[in-house]
Amino acid sequence: MIAAILSGEHSLFHELIRPYERSVYLMALSMLKNEADAEDAAQEAFLKAYRNLARFRAEARFSTWLISIVLNEARGRLRRTQPALTDSLDDDREGDITPMQLTDWREIPSQAVEREEVCALIRRALLNLPLAYREVFILREIEERNVQETAETLGITAASVKMRLHRARLMLQKHLAPQLKSAVPAPRRRFQWF
Repeated sequence: MIAAILSGEHSLFHELIRPYERSVYLMALSMLKNEADAEDAAQEAFLKAYRNLARFRAEARFSTWLISIVLNEARGRLRRTQPALTDSLDDDREGDITPMQLTDWREIPSQAVEREEVCALIRRALLNLPLAYREVFILREIEERNVQETAETLGITAASVKMRLHRARLMLQKHLAPQLKSAVPAPRRRFQWF
């Protein structure tokens, strides 16, 4: 399809990007935290992809290449508007999070809390992650990309992807655990009458 677009069938470009429109928008939204800015960034990413389609070398998947474009676009917008909020990609500080905090990661008490409330809590926690960790978390956990694809998209090593994902999970758990515990009502005591 890319060859056909490059040879002049420009109308095929929309078919090429259609499966990725939502992913691109969500990636931009998760980074920019504003729907209008995310729409602008996604649109600019698609334009850049169109203009630079001849440079796509198929060494990675098209989706990886496209997501890297929107990542760069969103990062550029963040740098222009909030230079103090960007994190160094080389930051490898351990912080005060211990691996023991990871044990309950998948034990979200969704049965006791309304699904929408839990989703809102997670969205807010995700938006508060430092950018480098948020990017990895979104690509791995939401986009379900493998480690290698995530590493290629972000231009980092696979080991860095794993480390950042681990830290992102710990930070999310640290942020979410107290809120989820307080949101969960005490279990009702049931008496057996028979």
